[in-house]
Amino acid sequence: MDNADEPQIPATMTAIAIEKPGGPEVLVPRDVAVPQPGPREVLIKVAFAGVNRPDVAQRTGAYPPPPDASPLPGLEISGTVARLGAGVDSLLIGERVCALVAGGGYAQYCIADAALCLPVPDAMPLAEAAALPEGLFTVWHNVFERGWASEGETILVHGGTSGIGTMAIKLGKLFGLTVIVTCGSAAKCDEARRIGADHAIDYKADDFVKEVLRITEDRGVDLVLDMISGDYVPRNLKCLAMDGRHVTIAALGGPKAELNMGVIMSRRYTLTGSTLRPRSIAFKRLLAQEIAANVWPLVEKGELRPEMDARFALKDAADAHRRMEAGDHVGKIVLEV
Repeated sequence: MDNADEPQIPATMTAIAIEKPGGPEVLVPRDVAVPQPGPREVLIKVAFAGVNRPDVAQRTGAYPPPPDASPLPGLEISGTVARLGAGVDSLLIGERVCALVAGGGYAQYCIADAALCLPVPDAMPLAEAAALPEGLFTVWHNVFERGWASEGETILVHGGTSGIGTMAIKLGKLFGLTVIVTCGSAAKCDEARRIGADHAIDYKADDFVKEVLRITEDRGVDLVLDMISGDYVPRNLKCLAMDGRHVTIAALGGPKAELNMGVIMSRRYTLTGSTLRPRSIAFKRLLAQEIAANVWPLVEKGELRPEMDARFALKDAADAHRRMEAGDHVGKIVLEV
C-alpha cells in the first residue's frame, strides 16, 4: 500500500522533551523533526498520550529508554494513521488506532510498530483509547500469562486506584477473578469498590496481611500483583495460598527483599516478574495478538473501558506529572495533543 493519499505532514512538530533529569519542571515543549516510519512501522498523528509511572521514572533519570527508542517520554498513544512504512498492509491512512510505543508519545506525531496498533471502535473516545495500551499489555501479560490467573481464583492487587490497579480490577472481573486491592485511604477504597473490586483494604488503617486472611478465611490468595516490592514481598507471601504466584511489575518500595526460602519451597510458591518496555518487538507483537484475540472483543463491545482521571494539554505535561506524583489520581491521566 502506498502513501499517495496521506495527509500533509509538517517537517517539524511540538514535543515534550526532558531537558535533564529532575522534577516535573524539566518537561519542556520543543520543536523537533517529525520522525519517519521504517519497515513495518506507521506514523501516527497523536490525539492523546497516556501518562504512566515509567514516564516519571524516565524524567528523574531512573528509567532510561532502550537504545533504539525515542528519547521523548510517552509509552501509549491514540490518534490516526498518517503515514505507512514499507510493508504495512494491515492499516489504512486515517484509521483510528491506539498503540503501545517504546517512547515518543508526548508529541504531535509518533512512530509505532504496525502490529502494536489496535483499532479504536467508533464509540470509544480517543482520550480513553490512549489510556488502554500500557495498562492492558502489562496486566494481561503479568496476571494471565506469567501469573496463570484462571476463573474462580482470587488476586491481591496493590495500588488499586492506579492506572495498572484499575485495569487489573476490570480485567480480573471480566475473566472471573475475585479481586482484593489495597489503597491509601478510605475514599480510595470506596473508589476501588465502585470500579469493581470485591474487597478494598486501607493499608494505612489496617494490616493488609490480616485483612486478606480474614477475607479469604485463612486460605490466602492465588496471586499477588506487586508494584511495591521491598519489604512488601515477605508480607505478600504471607497472603498467598498454597501454590500461590507472586508477580512483581515495579519496585516503588525498593528492589531488595529478604525472603525465607524454606517457606517458598514448602508452600510451592512461584515468584516472577517482568518489565515491558525493554522487551523485544517480536515479543510485543505476540502479546498484541493475544490481546487482540482475547480482550479486544470486550473493548469493541464496550465491556472494557479504562478508568479516566484527568486530561492535560500537551504543553502542561509537567502538571500531569505533578498530579501523578501527588498520588491523588484514580485511574488514568492523559495528555491532549
